[in-house]
Amino acid sequence: MIRFLQPEWFWAWTVLPLIVLWRGRRGPVAAVEYSDISLARDIARRTRSRIGGVVWLLPIIAAALMIVGLARPQRMHSRTEVTANGIDIVLGLDVSGSMQALDFTVDNYRVNRIAVVKSVVSKFIDERPNDRIGLIAFAASPYIVSPLTLDHDWLLQNLERINVGIGDDGTAIGSAIAAAVNHLRTTTAKSKVVILLTDGVNNSGKISPLAAAEAARALGVKVYTIGVGVRGKAPIPVRDEAGKIRVIMANVDIDEKTLQAVASETGGLFYRATDTDSLQKIYEQINHYETSAQAVQKFEHVEELYRWPLFPSLGLLGLGVVLQQTRFRRLP
Repeated sequence: MIRFLQPEWFWAWTVLPLIVLWRGRRGPVAAVEYSDISLARDIARRTRSRIGGVVWLLPIIAAALMIVGLARPQRMHSRTEVTANGIDIVLGLDVSGSMQALDFTVDNYRVNRIAVVKSVVSKFIDERPNDRIGLIAFAASPYIVSPLTLDHDWLLQNLERINVGIGDDGTAIGSAIAAAVNHLRTTTAKSKVVILLTDGVNNSGKISPLAAAEAARALGVKVYTIGVGVRGKAPIPVRDEAGKIRVIMANVDIDEKTLQAVASETGGLFYRATDTDSLQKIYEQINHYETSAQAVQKFEHVEELYRWPLFPSLGLLGLGVVLQQTRFRRLP
């Protein structure tokens, strides 16, 4: 990269066109007067004479180059080394049927929970480029959507493909935590985190949430739990006997006590999200708490380039002086 340390010198360039304009309007002073200019016209057609007519431009060009040199051009050679100690994070997302509830809004339009969750989680992933992140979805049982990876573009593509209604319906919170912990068990990261989001009560799976939390604590895994959805009743789309989809108001129940106990057991925190804004703030807080350690070293080498325009400018000045003392000089 080339930069100019004192670019204010370039303002001097504005004077050069004025000098050229002034000389052109003034015209050269006649050295010899003729009664008949035919002889002078023949001389002016000669190459040597034409060259002599532009000798006066050499100081102008030299001044332009000298201004570039005074502006101190420099070539920057820089190198940055970043050493990042990232965090291994597994995201657990509930994809049970209740995640279709239309109790969230975006731009005053009702949106189901899973769509909002995917949007917020994708932003969370974008803000953690140095962390390996994995993704587990769960309903009646968990399954791995993406293993731990630094290829976040691929991770986001898999996140976008997640939807409700895959597999049997249910909410296996304990099994989801256990699967996430097991995925982190063999990693060498100094910090291991599970962020589990659900909108229901553990009613499936063979492992209780508290048992999974104990295993997480034993393996040094911190679990953040998020309960998502309004309290009371929520509008949920269902398909009737005729195959038509209609919206009904159904009771929603989140086992906040268990989610709090899981987070407390592992050193994490429990959050409750009842709308889009609160869900975004929750992931922002977690992003703030779980920071990746980074060491940045920047190396710079500066190469001065003022000689490149300065030496040619001095050469042009010398050339102009020499030419004016030879056959291209003006006659007295």
